[in-house]
Amino acid sequence: MKKILLSLLCVLLAFPALAQKNVYKFSVKDGNEKTVKLKDYKGKVLLIVNTATKCGFTPQYEELQKLYETYKAQGLVVLDFPCNQFGEQAPGSFREIHSFCTGNYGTTFPQFAKIDVNGKSESPLYTYLKAQQGFKGFDTNTPIGKYLDEKFREDNPNYDKDPGIKWNFTKFLVDREGHVVDRFEPTADMKDVEAGVRALLKM
Repeated sequence: MKKILLSLLCVLLAFPALAQKNVYKFSVKDGNEKTVKLKDYKGKVLLIVNTATKCGFTPQYEELQKLYETYKAQGLVVLDFPCNQFGEQAPGSFREIHSFCTGNYGTTFPQFAKIDVNGKSESPLYTYLKAQQGFKGFDTNTPIGKYLDEKFREDNPNYDKDPGIKWNFTKFLVDREGHVVDRFEPTADMKDVEAGVRALLKM
């Protein structure tokens, strides 16, 4: 028993992000490379999204903005993290990305500096998010969901067992106490995302 406890302690010390109880211990960089503490959003319902500007899912920006406008008065905040790891579909500087999003989709929710969400240089925030909510599966009832599932399964038949982020516009839902309560893959219906947001806002 002692060996098991010591092993668990070693894991937690090696990966401190996994030992956190909520997202409030993490800090991120905004577009000006200034540190933003997530505890500043304490008491809010958060929807944390890795995004890209040249992706088939990029039009989801419009739906995210609509969701934000509808529920921000009730406490919703969408946190946008551009990421260039998937097909290099988030090229350009933060300024270029921000200008694209505001100009084409009128986004007003917080947008942060580009990050990695997988791999050696991944954001500690994303290490934590993935540990809390693993991959939920693509919606194979949709053409794009079926395509993505087949594409990933060709490379790794067990890809769905890995909690890593699979593509742009993966969404994590965080409650008012900073707990990660759900994850929505990019193929998830935005109506389901909205239902999850509404449920937390009522709590």
